[in-house]
Amino acid sequence: MAVRSPFHVHVGNVLRTGNARRELRAAVLDDLVVLGTEVPVDAPVVVDVELQAVGDTALDAVGTVSAPYRGTCRRCLRPVEGQLQVRVRERFEERFVEDETYPLAHSQIDLGPMARDTVMLELPRAPLCREDCLGLCPECGADRNEGACSCAAPADPRWAALDQLRDP
Repeated sequence: MAVRSPFHVHVGNVLRTGNARRELRAAVLDDLVVLGTEVPVDAPVVVDVELQAVGDTALDAVGTVSAPYRGTCRRCLRPVEGQLQVRVRERFEERFVEDETYPLAHSQIDLGPMARDTVMLELPRAPLCREDCLGLCPECGADRNEGACSCAAPADPRWAALDQLRDP
């Protein structure tokens, strides 16, 4: 017997009555990794949406998808942790269009693919521990956030003409 997704929602009542309904679902999704940034394997992705009927064959899911993430700072290689909170407005239709809308079949939808797509698109590809991170020295590897290193900055030959203008 197939395991039912925790993001599976029966929406027959929403379609029949046209009344909006709030859905709050949380579950762990596997393999949420983009270029080394990941949602921890035991951390739930939370979908908090209001389902609104659009006619009798479609509905919109409007709300947020949130999940924690962790990765490595692209400049200093320190661990980075953060929280995604993404606004969503997605359509579920009986005659869905691949890569544009999500399927609605037999008065049921699965919010899981929407949650996965949202997280994968929003995970930072090159996170920073902080915006002003100075990174590592390319010569000795010292963390420049902890202080200056003793390496002389390499002279860029493109600026050599300007060095001649300096006072001796």
